[in-house]
Amino acid sequence: MDGGLNRAGDMISMKAPLVFRTQFFCSLALLGAFAAAPSALAHHSFTMFDMSKRLTLVGTVTSFEWTNPHSYIEIDVPEEQAGANSGGVKHWSIEMGSPSILQQSGWKFSSLRKGDKTTLIINPLKNGKAGGFLSTATLPDGRTLGNGPAQNPQ
Repeated sequence: MDGGLNRAGDMISMKAPLVFRTQFFCSLALLGAFAAAPSALAHHSFTMFDMSKRLTLVGTVTSFEWTNPHSYIEIDVPEEQAGANSGGVKHWSIEMGSPSILQQSGWKFSSLRKGDKTTLIINPLKNGKAGGFLSTATLPDGRTLGNGPAQNPQ
């Protein structure tokens, strides 16, 4: 026997690197999952929106972004609606659910187009900036859609 090892010893010495590598990669994967958890939890937080307030916006769609993880309606609203009399417009960015959730309540990627006139009911941002979370939208064809099946209008 070479070096004083028998066949059983050879097997143990061959398995040790494999066990170490497996433990190392499992530990690395677990560490990565813990590192990603705060951002994943923060991403699904709605604390930035004032869910106790509703605001109605009537304006012109500048873009409808059908994207994951959230879709967005970008809309220009006349400033007179917000109490300012400058004659200008204020741009708002309205967050929605994901396309897969929105489809369940009747939305399509073509539901809104640039230039469409629409009415949105939103929960505004708490910080007062021009943004919010969509509650309902009245589309140019008169349909009213919610922000997913749980928020569809009755």
